[in-house]
Amino acid sequence: MKIGCPTEIKPQEFRVGMTPNAAMEAVAHGHSVLIQAGAGNGAGFTDADYEAAGAAIADTAEEIFTTADMIVKVKEPQPGERKMLREGQLLFTYLHLAPDPEQTRDLIASGCTAIAYETVTDRNGGLPLLAPMSEVAGRLAPQSGSWALQKANGGSGVLMGGVPGVRPANVAIIGGGVVGTAAARVAVGMGANVTVLDRSVPRLSYLDDVFMGRLTTQFSDKGAVEELLPRMDMVIGAVLIPGAAAPTLISRAQLGAMKPGSVLVDVAIDQGGCFETSRATTHQDPIYDVDGIIHYCVANMPGAVARTSTIALGNATMPFMLALADKGWKQACADDPHLLEGLNVHAGQLAYYAVGKALGIDVISPQMVVKG
Repeated sequence: MKIGCPTEIKPQEFRVGMTPNAAMEAVAHGHSVLIQAGAGNGAGFTDADYEAAGAAIADTAEEIFTTADMIVKVKEPQPGERKMLREGQLLFTYLHLAPDPEQTRDLIASGCTAIAYETVTDRNGGLPLLAPMSEVAGRLAPQSGSWALQKANGGSGVLMGGVPGVRPANVAIIGGGVVGTAAARVAVGMGANVTVLDRSVPRLSYLDDVFMGRLTTQFSDKGAVEELLPRMDMVIGAVLIPGAAAPTLISRAQLGAMKPGSVLVDVAIDQGGCFETSRATTHQDPIYDVDGIIHYCVANMPGAVARTSTIALGNATMPFMLALADKGWKQACADDPHLLEGLNVHAGQLAYYAVGKALGIDVISPQMVVKG
């Protein structure tokens, strides 16, 4: 199989879809790899690194989209890239289709087969290709939020860890999964007063044990959120419904209960955001103010630490990429029901129920696609 990896063109996205090590593995399996010139620069990988791994270098994205059997990326294809996708081509990347009807329509119209990193599962019910980026985004969230809290950035001027005689910041993290746990680890380490909310009592028990009383756990419901908001300096939204649009946790009306200069960090913005007032921002222009509350809603947070993120993502995606290349997507998905969960689009049809429900589009069962 010919595997192509273009340069990411989403604003301020410095990651790359394949590491040189992944390219070397693919070549060792008998496949050819085509990398766009400069694709790895933002993550610290040179064209020479890829050539040493056995990959060829292409001057343009057009060359890659025209010749490759499988396109491996990081972020969802942008409008210009979607125009280059063709019938029968395999796309393996993050898609986040539920809040993005335009991309969904374009992928369906292209006739390609699209497998989304974020909906591939594992035997424990986890999301193995989303987890490493969730870890990164979670760890970045308190760090980015603390920057937004600085007065020069519009925040209230509260230091996360305080100083002797001055209280630390109060931080609420809504969602105790991979993102929330990673965020809690960093926020606690920064010295903040942290509360984690979740609807799973066993998960709250786990967090209470792991953090040994260094944070507060609270069952998440509307009343609990409303009670916490007036006291919080920062709220981190860390909820996820796999493949579906994120639920709204804080409405615009509730912003009035928060202290001026408080910060909302929406890690769920890729799935539409979990605050009513959220809208996607970039690393170049990451924050905005609504009713005196600072919002940080960067849609590709891990792109800020591209080296770490690229290697972590490559470690997770490489086995699946090799299975798709070695067996072809249909056999690979037939052999692995967890990879089959990643199938979102095939040959002009949508194949993921949560996306269809969110966008009002008819869906075909992925099992039927594989059998067809």
